[in-house]
Amino acid sequence: MTMSDNIFVVDDDAAVRDSLRMLLKADGHEVTTYASAKDFLDACTDDIRGCIILDVKMPGMDGPMLQAELNRRGLRLPIIFLSGQGTIPVTVRAIKAGAIDFLTKPVDGSELLSSVREALSHDLQQHEHDSGREFVSSRLSTLTDREREIMMLTVTGRTSKEIARQLSISYRTVESHRAHILRKTGAANLIELARIASHDEN
Repeated sequence: MTMSDNIFVVDDDAAVRDSLRMLLKADGHEVTTYASAKDFLDACTDDIRGCIILDVKMPGMDGPMLQAELNRRGLRLPIIFLSGQGTIPVTVRAIKAGAIDFLTKPVDGSELLSSVREALSHDLQQHEHDSGREFVSSRLSTLTDREREIMMLTVTGRTSKEIARQLSISYRTVESHRAHILRKTGAANLIELARIASHDEN
């Protein structure tokens, strides 16, 4: 379950699962269906990609409870809720907890497909963002403590001479460290270095 266009339908109604599978497959998506939240969690992995179409009311663990469990696990899979009797409080809580959309049954096919495309786009953007952060973190991890210290002073606007005086080291040593910092982080200039350093502060 790592395909970015995977759709996971979680609904205890077999007829709903079948109709959604046909609709989504006709639109070119890979679809996997589950009759319960537990079945989905049993198959769920940390690298899951795509989006979930999730029924609100189900026996045992309901939709909002599954959403809460996914959030607890740090799995930010976009969720589209389906409900036969959606209420405003439930809808508000679901959206606040990160749901992409909240649709009522019987759902309009074109409306659902539009929400699915939005959810998949959101998943892709989130994946690219996370990948970028991981890449930056891996670059920063190669810096020594002294290089990290000089990087943070550099991006605050201090010159090499000022840093040398503050750290009681030579100007040439600072310049050498700065060259190593740019090489290790892959930053082409101070603006890029400042952007990378901001990840180190987060």
